Amino acid sequence: MTRVAAIDCGTNSIRLLIADVSGGQLTDIVRTLEVVRLGQGVDRTGRFDDAALDRTLDATRRYAALCREHGVQKVRFVATSATRDAANRLVFIDAVRDIIGVEPEVLAGTEEAALSFLGATSVLPPGVGRLVVDLGGGSTELVLGEGDSVDSCSMDVGCVRMTERNITEDPPTASDREAIVRDVNAAIDEASDAVDLARVREVIGVAGTITTVTAHALRLDRYDPEAINGCRLTLPTLLAACDDLASMPREERAALPYMHPGRVDVIAAGAIVWHTVITRTAEAMASAGATLDSAVTSEHDILDGVALSLE
Repeated sequence: MTRVAAIDCGTNSIRLLIADVSGGQLTDIVRTLEVVRLGQGVDRTGRFDDAALDRTLDATRRYAALCREHGVQKVRFVATSATRDAANRLVFIDAVRDIIGVEPEVLAGTEEAALSFLGATSVLPPGVGRLVVDLGGGSTELVLGEGDSVDSCSMDVGCVRMTERNITEDPPTASDREAIVRDVNAAIDEASDAVDLARVREVIGVAGTITTVTAHALRLDRYDPEAINGCRLTLPTLLAACDDLASMPREERAALPYMHPGRVDVIAAGAIVWHTVITRTAEAMASAGATLDSAVTSEHDILDGVALSLE
């Protein structure tokens, strides 16, 4: 048994998992998240904002202290969409190396997708035609697994990127929503060469936007990972929850008992992205004579995949 730490630094949040790993199974010790919005403004400027860097490095120092406190033996720090896009990424990478003591990895979209698939499916029985959708702040990964074959594509349509690029008012206007749908549809069109949605037979959604939409559909009185993990929502229920969050004003979103404060400003765009991906997948499946009746939400994602890779 090895005690490992996985740190996943995305566009919106930085997350830590400290776990004991043995035989491909994880036993959680610490699982935590901070919304630091590292990708603030990156889609527009192509660079990290100084304040965003400071927030993220402060959280990294806290995570390093937790790793020391819990006697972690192996650490892997991965960064994704925002870091791929930022011209001044080396400033961030050098600082993280000094804090954590390991080389941070800027994952290519395909590797991010593979780790997301590994994490999402690690607690599930074998299946065929599974599409894992990892909806992050800067990008959304589509990963289709059939037996030993995995096809994937990373699309630059995350909740933070779509908010900064397309939302002009709160709640989003009809034209704001149409702009996001256009961007997501264009990204899916490009992704279709790599991931054939007509071959999908089951959809598994991961990451904060999707788990929050699920919490909203369930009308939870708090954010409850146990209630969310493995939850299967019918398509009408899922799409209605997306529509509701996309049309809700900020004050109402902020008052929801399961809404993380760091997601209030980006959940509307994220819900529109999720709605569009689900709708397009259902249409593609229908063209192949298959039906998408529901989608499953998983609390296990790239963070679990990174931890498992350290065994």
